[in-house]
Amino acid sequence: MSVYLIGDVQGCHAALQRLLHTLDFSPSRDTLYLLGDLVNRGPDSLGVLRQLRQWSGSAHALLGNHDIHLLAVHAGIRPLHPSDTVQDVLNAPDAVELMDWLRERPLAFHEHGWLMVHAGVLPSWDVAQTLGLAQELHKALTDSDWVEHLRALFGSQPAHWREDWPRNERLRVAVNALTRMRLCSAEGEMEFKTKDKAEAAPPGYMAWFDVPNRRTANVPVAFGHWSTLGGLQRPGLLALDTGCVWGGGLSAAEIGPRGGVRRVVRTECPQAPSVSPDGT
Repeated sequence: MSVYLIGDVQGCHAALQRLLHTLDFSPSRDTLYLLGDLVNRGPDSLGVLRQLRQWSGSAHALLGNHDIHLLAVHAGIRPLHPSDTVQDVLNAPDAVELMDWLRERPLAFHEHGWLMVHAGVLPSWDVAQTLGLAQELHKALTDSDWVEHLRALFGSQPAHWREDWPRNERLRVAVNALTRMRLCSAEGEMEFKTKDKAEAAPPGYMAWFDVPNRRTANVPVAFGHWSTLGGLQRPGLLALDTGCVWGGGLSAAEIGPRGGVRRVVRTECPQAPSVSPDGT
């Protein structure tokens, strides 16, 4: 059995198929962990969701910011953006079933020695707190009042963590860190405007994983979301969004039995990029 972590697919079903063929993936034998942003900007979000739902026993997916945006559009909370390419999902005869499956996806995993998130982890959080907040968000999105809970998650303030925030503020900070964050200050203040490489951080900010004394520094962390990193591999750190939909490729890391990285495989995306990355 092999275990693979896969970066942002973003509706590039053909690229996913090509990558799985390259890996010789078998749903009866192997396990996939997809690090969020399953949908949007690529041409076949519907195909991606249907395949992953069919493979629910062997394909485990996180929610990313694009996936949450799709849920909000489906729920009537947010309008479609001009660059969105999720109409095929919204118009599908099985749209409700697919959206129910999507909102049941978690926002963090800690499996095979790796903490997996879509975007990042605030420096003051340890693994237990990260998983606990992800579980709070999961409960909110699977609750009977999930639409109202989802509505409260949007917005960029507050941009830092406090234990005594009211519930909505707690969950808004948590979802923004787990699905949107790239940069933050040493004190954990998040910055959402910069989408470029870490070197473009404004004064006082840095890549979240470079913050001194980060409490998850001793835990291997894998994430997606940040395509302009171009794929980053350090000891205990793995960035797997390699810009498939922007003309890059789709990447997977094979994880060894003790948590190490056996190999990273990248395949080209057969679709030409239609828009530039903007991180929304």
